[in-house]
Amino acid sequence: MSGADRAGDKVSGADRAGDGMPGAETAGAETTGAETAGGETAGGEMSVLLTSPQRTSTTLLMSEAAARRGMEVRVLDGPPEALAPGRSGHHWYGGPLLADRIALPFGLGLLEPADAWLADLPEEFTARRVVLTTLAEARASLRRPAFVKPPGDKSFPPAVYADGGRLAEGMPGRLPPDTAVLVSDVVSFASEFRLFALDGRIVTGSRYAVYGRLDPGPLPAGARRFGERLLAAAGESLPSAVAVDIGLVTDMDTGRDRWAVVEANMPWFAHSYAAEPDRVLDVVLRAAGPLRHVTERDRRFLRPRRSEVRAVVPAGGIREESGTAPARCRGSAPGSDVPCERRPGNG
Repeated sequence: MSGADRAGDKVSGADRAGDGMPGAETAGAETTGAETAGGETAGGEMSVLLTSPQRTSTTLLMSEAAARRGMEVRVLDGPPEALAPGRSGHHWYGGPLLADRIALPFGLGLLEPADAWLADLPEEFTARRVVLTTLAEARASLRRPAFVKPPGDKSFPPAVYADGGRLAEGMPGRLPPDTAVLVSDVVSFASEFRLFALDGRIVTGSRYAVYGRLDPGPLPAGARRFGERLLAAAGESLPSAVAVDIGLVTDMDTGRDRWAVVEANMPWFAHSYAAEPDRVLDVVLRAAGPLRHVTERDRRFLRPRRSEVRAVVPAGGIREESGTAPARCRGSAPGSDVPCERRPGNG
């Protein structure tokens, strides 16, 4: 999430003007994964990029990049059966609600960071306290202002809450008490950046916010250096293809800015902002591709199959929030400009 006085996590909102702008620094990375330059997998199958009917700027950029390398691009705007999965090697760019409905029929293996990843990082990388707990425990024990968000899918709006009582008032009543939540100190990020990483290496990235306001731009050298240090120390606790958000936060003791992790995201539902589209697509294809291509190392990061959800997509598609983008926080003080965390909806 981005911005002033926010708890160090982001909120995603609707697609904003300027996200997904091409032209930021590239890493010179080669195409990776199971896809060849001709749009076929190593086994000779045609590679297909499935996308949500919601045409965000990043969706368009990913579609164009896939078409350039010879992949077929299909918009999933009806029942999965209508697209005849057959033997094609399918990949996905879109939201988690729709992904859960198509993962089984299309044989998708969707990679996502572990819920506890941010909470397990040392404060050297977070610059704040972050705890993974349950909604019931947070309601009962929280006695200070804190930023509270769901660690994965956005089952409730991320926000700054004064205490556990306010948390109880602001949550949808249907959420079970054992719902996982991340509780963190409230911090202020001066600027925020998204890193796209593949096999422990940053392949591209972008600035996406300044003081909580959307402001895509190039990735500075300092952000890259911090990201490389983070991946060297904690890369094994992340999927091989991942988007990681970082930012500059003001140290309350010294008054100096320091780098800190905002969160880790699903690349297949993350805005590209000013990152290089072809390199972003490399990460997306690895993170949301054929289940049979998922390596043993990455299997622990597979998104659980929602087998109880019928794989039927209504005509016109399912409406989801579009990727990770800064938005205003619910539950903050009147008149404040506290952004939350997305998306995640993290495309």
